[in-house]
Amino acid sequence: MDTLTTLARVPAGRRLLVLDGPPGRWLPPGWEVVPQRGGGLDARLADAFASASEGPDSPPALLVGMDTPQLRARTLAEALSRAGRTGTDAWFGPAADGGFWAFGLARPDPDLARRLLLGVPMSSPSTGAALLDRLTAAGLRVATLPVLNDVDTVTDAAEVAALAPAGGFARTWRTVTGAAGALETKPRATAHGAAG
Repeated sequence: MDTLTTLARVPAGRRLLVLDGPPGRWLPPGWEVVPQRGGGLDARLADAFASASEGPDSPPALLVGMDTPQLRARTLAEALSRAGRTGTDAWFGPAADGGFWAFGLARPDPDLARRLLLGVPMSSPSTGAALLDRLTAAGLRVATLPVLNDVDTVTDAAEVAALAPAGGFARTWRTVTGAAGALETKPRATAHGAAG
C-alpha cells in the first residue's frame, strides 16, 4: 500500500496496477487494474510494458516493484520530470540484493521490452546486472535511480521498516513482530505453569 500511495504523488498521465487476481478495498482511486498474464517473471514484466504501451507515441512507462515501501515520490518525480527525461531512453533502479526495484522505458515498445526482459534470470544476485547489460547492449542511454533494499527476507523487512518508520509497512511490521514476541513468551509461561 505504501508504494501505491507514493506513486500516486508522482505526476503521471496513467497509473496501472498489474495484478494477479481481483483488487480489494485497499486499492486507492485513480488506478487502472490490468490482469497479470502467466509465464515467468520475465514474461510478466514484458507483458506489463505491453499493457502500458499506447502505440508509437506512448509516453514513458516506469515499472515499480511493490516491495520497496521506503521509496520517496521525489526520487521518481525528479527522474521522470521533463528535464530528467532529456537524453534518457531507460531508467534502472538497482536493488541492494543484485536485483532491481524499477525499470522504465522512455518509449515503451512491447517488442523492445520483450527483447530486454525475456531470458533475464530473475530472483538471483545477477538479475540487475543482466538487465543493465541488455540495456547497454541495446545502445540505450540509461538513467540509474538510487539503490534501494527490497523486501525478500525477514532481515530485509526489519531494515526497510527502519528506513520508513512512519509508513504502513513499518506499522504492520511492528504489529507482526510484537505479536510474534508475545506468542514466543506465552507458550513458555504456559509450559512453566504446567510443569509447576
